[in-house]
Amino acid sequence: MAVSKFTWLRGLGYRGGGPMLAWLLHRLGGLAMIIFVGMHIFAGFLMQQFGSDFGTTLNIFYESTIFQIILYFFVYFHAINGLRIILNIWPKLLEYQRELIWLQWLIILPLYGLSVFLSIQNLLTGG
Repeated sequence: MAVSKFTWLRGLGYRGGGPMLAWLLHRLGGLAMIIFVGMHIFAGFLMQQFGSDFGTTLNIFYESTIFQIILYFFVYFHAINGLRIILNIWPKLLEYQRELIWLQWLIILPLYGLSVFLSIQNLLTGG
C-alpha cells in the first residue's frame, strides 16, 4: 500500500472558487465596518471626555485616504453581496450563483473605481 505521507496536505488546499471568496470578503467587509464604527465611537469618546491625543490620532487614521479607499471596497462588496444573498429566497436562482457573483463584480468595480477616483481627486485638489 503506497500512501504518500503528504496526502493530508491536499485537503488543506483552497478549492472554493468564487463563492468561497465572496463568503470570505463578505465576512471581512462586516468586520471592517464594525472596526470602523468602533474606532469612530471610541475616538469621539476620547476626544469628548478627555481631549485625548489618542482620539485625535484615531481620527487622523480613519480619515486618511488609504483607510477610506479600503473601507469603500468592503462597504460596496458587503452591500452588493448582501443583495445577492437576499436573492436566494428564489430557489431557481441558486443554480446561477456563480453568474450572480460575476454580475455583482460588474456592479462593484465601477462604483469602487469612481469612489477611488473621487477620493484621489479630492486628495490632490485639497478639497
